[in-house]
Amino acid sequence: MSSSGDRRAAVVIEDDLDIRNLVSAVLEQGGFQVSGATTGREGVDVVRQEHPIVVTLDIGLPDIDGYEVLRRIRSTTDCYVVVLSGRADEMDILTALQAGADDYILKPFRPRELRARIDAMLRRPRIGQHALSTPAPPVPALVASSTPSDDGGAGKSSDHLLRNGSLVVDGEARTATCSGIELPLTKTEFNLLHELMRSNGAVRTKEDLVRVSRGRDYRGYNFVSRTDERAIEVHIANLRQKLARADGNPELIVTVRGVGFRILPGQARSR
Repeated sequence: MSSSGDRRAAVVIEDDLDIRNLVSAVLEQGGFQVSGATTGREGVDVVRQEHPIVVTLDIGLPDIDGYEVLRRIRSTTDCYVVVLSGRADEMDILTALQAGADDYILKPFRPRELRARIDAMLRRPRIGQHALSTPAPPVPALVASSTPSDDGGAGKSSDHLLRNGSLVVDGEARTATCSGIELPLTKTEFNLLHELMRSNGAVRTKEDLVRVSRGRDYRGYNFVSRTDERAIEVHIANLRQKLARADGNPELIVTVRGVGFRILPGQARSR
């Protein structure tokens, strides 16, 4: 995390003083102005006041449930949220991801790993969860500047533009449009969708997609756990829901049992 001339705020919601000081030190070394909170209600208020880029959140807070804190934060901001928790149960991790967490790190954690994960998140632009859901201007027919494909419409149409039926993914602008509607994707959802589109119908394993979700610049640990793979399943389920709302077709991304996921060529329908 490199310093910049702009004010970069971060909020640490943690009731344990030692951990709060440790996390604050990691963030301050990265150039953040850090505010702390010891309860969930205080944390939500501080987030609303400070408009942070990054929030770290302990689930086991003394007043209100950490998952409820996460939901309240997500109702007002698209900041990056990293859950720091001693709860290793798979359901706790999945619940946090479903509630809007960007990452989940178990305590005790290594400060270098925390910094590496935050670094990786900040290198990838946020695709806002509260992006406008109103229809975007219709996507024009793509000029045949590249070799036409016979896969039913899936594949590259330029160096950075990928198309499958009514689904168009722009790798440079980091936008995904389906039936003229821009999808409000999180950064992880966009990365997974972009990777599946790039694969052009080939199966990607869950292990592959875990590493995609961490980012190419991730300098942390390469071990992929079952919990990591389950998190990918949650992200894919969320992607399917958003595609279904935009296009009425939840079956564009299919599961290859025991392996991973793939895009069905030419299955997104125009309306």
